[in-house]
Amino acid sequence: MRLFENADYALIPNRHIGYVISGTLLTIGVISLLVKGLALGIDFRGGMEFVVGNTTDINTVEIRSALTETLEDEPEVKRFGDTGHLIRISTTKDITTMENRLLSTLQQQFPDHDVGIEKTDVVGPRFAEDLKRGAIYAVLGALLVIFLYIMVRFEWRYSLGAVAALVHDVTITLGLFSVLAGLVPFSLQIDQSIIAAFLTIVGYSLNDTVVVFDRVREYVNLFKTEPFDEVVNRSINATLSRTVVTSVTTLIVVSILFFFGGEVLRGFSFALIIGVIIGTYSSVFVASPTIVELNRRLEKSAA
Repeated sequence: MRLFENADYALIPNRHIGYVISGTLLTIGVISLLVKGLALGIDFRGGMEFVVGNTTDINTVEIRSALTETLEDEPEVKRFGDTGHLIRISTTKDITTMENRLLSTLQQQFPDHDVGIEKTDVVGPRFAEDLKRGAIYAVLGALLVIFLYIMVRFEWRYSLGAVAALVHDVTITLGLFSVLAGLVPFSLQIDQSIIAAFLTIVGYSLNDTVVVFDRVREYVNLFKTEPFDEVVNRSINATLSRTVVTSVTTLIVVSILFFFGGEVLRGFSFALIIGVIIGTYSSVFVASPTIVELNRRLEKSAA
């Protein structure tokens, strides 16, 4: 299926519009990250996680309110499976004490329900710090490997374009998580599943970018008399149908996961939705213009 048969849009000539959009989003995101920061889950700050059963009929807000008064800190409460809720608490207190306090509070507040704790997990501060460091290394390592891969397959200009697009995608997605945390009716805490989402975004964005770059390399040899920026624009138009169809079908699946996957997967699927949109945009308006700008600089230096 081709949605853009014989497309001939002036995308590269109008790339400055993309610069404005990307610059605005990056500025807002970076400012929010510096001022507001990110809402870290217990994976990266330490704490306890409880799966409480037989609470399906109890409203999530009511559970959160009841526990906030007792624990003197607002816990993270999500629906979990068909029978209960997932409760996360950031604390360094004794696990047995917190478990008894949580259970007694729920039994007192909701006596009509046979509330019970089905599972308990603890993340210590040192382990949380190791996880945080590992997550950073994972993302940076992925970017380094991608840079080397693109450089071997294409050349260094394409590597810089691909990495610029990936840094752009991850930074904007993180910025939106910072801006929207507390404003949307679901948790945007950064945990291991969100890191997995970011790595998925990196892979998805790279796939789109490589398709465009491969067509650029093909057309450079095919249209040797055309200026490089026109060749890149022609390449983007030639792959536009594939890019849009792939993105739309991916968005449909991820949106279904967002709406019907449950509260636990909502942050993960939201990150993927944002990442797919930004990743598709960056392949056209960040990665490709970057190699055009680098080529112009090389031509000026050689002149």
